[in-house]
Amino acid sequence: MISHGQRPFDNLIVEITSFGNIYLILFLRLLLVMVLLSLCRVGFYFYNTDFFPGMSIGHFLWLMWGGLRFDLVALLYFNLLYIVLLVVPTNLRFNPLYTRVASFYFLLANGLLLAINVADFIYYRFTLHRTTADIFKQFRNENNIDILWFRFLVDYWYAFFFWFVLMVLLVYGLSRTRFNRLQALRPSSNYLFSVIFIPLLGFLIWAGIRGGFRHSTRPITLSNAGAYVKDPKDINIVLNTPFSIIRTMGKTNLQKLNFYAEEEAEKVFSPVHRKTDTTSFRKNNVVVIILESFSKEFCGAYHMSNGGDGKSVKKGYTPFLDSLIQFSQTYTYSFANGRKSIDALPAVIAGIPSLGVPYVLSPYSGNEINSIPSLLKRKKYHTSFFHGAPNGSMGFEAFTHMAGVDHYYGMDEYDNDDDFDGIWGIWDDPFLNFYGDKLNTFPQPFFSAFFSVSSHHPFEIPPQYSSQFTGGPMVIHKCVQYTDYALRNFFSKVSAMPWYKNTLFVITADHTSSEIEYPEGRTGWGLFSIPLIFFKPDHSLTGMQDQIAEHTDIMPTVLNYLNYDSAYVAFGNDLFHRGEDRFSLSFHNNIYQYIEGDYLLQFDGNKSIGLYNFKTDKLMKRNVVADLRGVVKAMERKAKAIIQQYNNRIIDDKLTAYD
Repeated sequence: MISHGQRPFDNLIVEITSFGNIYLILFLRLLLVMVLLSLCRVGFYFYNTDFFPGMSIGHFLWLMWGGLRFDLVALLYFNLLYIVLLVVPTNLRFNPLYTRVASFYFLLANGLLLAINVADFIYYRFTLHRTTADIFKQFRNENNIDILWFRFLVDYWYAFFFWFVLMVLLVYGLSRTRFNRLQALRPSSNYLFSVIFIPLLGFLIWAGIRGGFRHSTRPITLSNAGAYVKDPKDINIVLNTPFSIIRTMGKTNLQKLNFYAEEEAEKVFSPVHRKTDTTSFRKNNVVVIILESFSKEFCGAYHMSNGGDGKSVKKGYTPFLDSLIQFSQTYTYSFANGRKSIDALPAVIAGIPSLGVPYVLSPYSGNEINSIPSLLKRKKYHTSFFHGAPNGSMGFEAFTHMAGVDHYYGMDEYDNDDDFDGIWGIWDDPFLNFYGDKLNTFPQPFFSAFFSVSSHHPFEIPPQYSSQFTGGPMVIHKCVQYTDYALRNFFSKVSAMPWYKNTLFVITADHTSSEIEYPEGRTGWGLFSIPLIFFKPDHSLTGMQDQIAEHTDIMPTVLNYLNYDSAYVAFGNDLFHRGEDRFSLSFHNNIYQYIEGDYLLQFDGNKSIGLYNFKTDKLMKRNVVADLRGVVKAMERKAKAIIQQYNNRIIDDKLTAYD
């Protein structure tokens, strides 16, 4: 019933509140989201504070200030439709049903915006950079993604609770801001104001998304965060995850570089390897074992005291690997080329680093490549790859097929789900046992690679070993002990097989762990420090070499050891050849890290921004880029040549070489 003096149209009008004007309400609601995004930045920092040592309040506030530009871009992208719904010059926007639908969209869009941000509280510890658009490609082959998400929600419930609190604040703020019905009662002035205001609002949105008002301003991207930081890792505080994803969508293409003329780049660094002697080919089997998340700090053999007493100065969790290292050739400074499992496989078996987007996720992943298995197949090698995860996981099956592997063994081939860990794959001990049995059926010579799964979040081991492996300060330590035990059983088994003595074993890790015990493990070099071990049962390869090594060195080292006699492309060096250069190149936080000799150089693609003597300044506290210009110039010259060769050869599909 309509009361005296009330118009029928009034039933369509939203209740009056003290705030009133619809444009003011829109501004207040968006401002609330900006505040919540800033709270996300605070939460991100406090959850990951151990990765940002020495942070002062003043510097953190400066990073917060810089982050507002990036928050605004993310806010506008996620709320563009909502803004249109509210400013369209029609009284329909005052209809209760219309406003409810618009409000629901506001909560949905910004709930997703905040959820993506909060999720990176956790995922950052695994990748150590803000999540980018390649996350969608990375997990598209995971059949167990629903199990993974559920497990993450259970294990990291406090992150979900943080998001829930943000949503409560968002709902409360929405309920406290409503529109003034008088706007709807004055349609002529309402339309006139909208006609004037909408173009202005459109201009402000355009400028906000681009990051500036000047027509010449290019849309801000991840690298613009560098303007607010001195240490590249602090970029991750300035950025937010939705912005990082938006700005990297469709940006997987590399750009051709011309630091040098092509001939000059070849002189500075060439990835083409050619045999220079006439030694006959050595038909050894090759077994490559890649251990999930095995940081070098887990291995006591890399931390021996200088007193010669045979004791480690840091507790180790790999007694078997430590014993094997005594009869192997390994390296004081050995590095992964990336921070993800999908970065490792191309680097280890094909000599292709991940300098930017992971190679297997790039548009160039269909390029013709050289690899250890593809080249050894020319020598009549049997080739195989073993990964205890569901077939297709992480795209390994597709990549190994492209790399020349003929036989893939995953959970389908294992065919016994009783040994499934419930999330990632078959427990390492039974799958390594299966691996040993299969190797014994292959014709010699063979190439085979194995990728472990058990030392992974949620960091569990089979229940029957819970009392045997008690671990240490980090939750991953018991998983490392378990996988080390599985390796002991594997080597004990295969050492009695006829092919064993004729085999070169290579043992490494895909990347370092998110579980870091010592502060140097969080530095630019520590985040990539992994074991790299070459073992020959006749003990012909021994000694801890005081030199730099990296994943991409594995391919030329193995092929040169076998006296492979044809040309190939690999972005590494033969570690057994004394005359080769020694370096490591990685890409982290949109910065190239080039390690050579005693120094780590940080190069942003245009100029060098950091130089550290990582051997004496282990925590990288003293930037000497302004003091040692000669060192900077020499290292930058080499880094530029490698990066140019990498980009241009991938773009031009020149990752192979033939005699």
